[in-house]
Amino acid sequence: MLDILMAGGWAMLPILVCSLVALAIVLERCWTLRRKAVLPPGLGEEVRQWARAGQLDPKHLEALSNGSPLGELLAAALAVRSQSRELIKERIEDTGRHIVHEMERYLSTLGTIALIGPLLGLFGTVIGLIRMFMQVMAGGIGDPAKMAGGIGEALICTASGLTVAIPAYVLHRWFRSRVAGYCVQMEKQATALLDELTLSPPVTVRPRRTAATVAPNAG
Repeated sequence: MLDILMAGGWAMLPILVCSLVALAIVLERCWTLRRKAVLPPGLGEEVRQWARAGQLDPKHLEALSNGSPLGELLAAALAVRSQSRELIKERIEDTGRHIVHEMERYLSTLGTIALIGPLLGLFGTVIGLIRMFMQVMAGGIGDPAKMAGGIGEALICTASGLTVAIPAYVLHRWFRSRVAGYCVQMEKQATALLDELTLSPPVTVRPRRTAATVAPNAG
């Protein structure tokens, strides 16, 4: 394997760097975007119970905000719970944009690697072909080994660039889809908490008892 990489020439160096960076991003995002780390099970219902019971002291809110992205979103709503529904909703939206930005961290870099991987492979291909033609110009076409070396270098670079780019592109799309799904779930939980904070329970109106309803009908 090392011999194949060395046969690709110096153009393999940026491809290898991109592959290492992509691997690091994938491992970090897989750990960070675990479902139980982003959306702890039962957290939304627990926070709504806190709101009903009035257990909203600063310690609860700080622990909630530092626990998970969903907790940060719900804590932002609870921090301004005494304000109007519009202001609470605006705070949720502002905090949500920040959370989405954090969940999408490094994904633009992964997408860039998926984009430039084939270009780096193409660059290595061109370098290999140029080297082959230079050797042909210097010594003629009597030595097939020199031509095979240039063609081999070109093909190795092309294959390496595609090997890095294809998984990076697939994982980039998968992570973006995962983040979008998390956003939908967090929006549902935030809306449920917003309703809990701003909508009062319906009041049952009982009919007034009058003398006519109390006294038996005469005749």
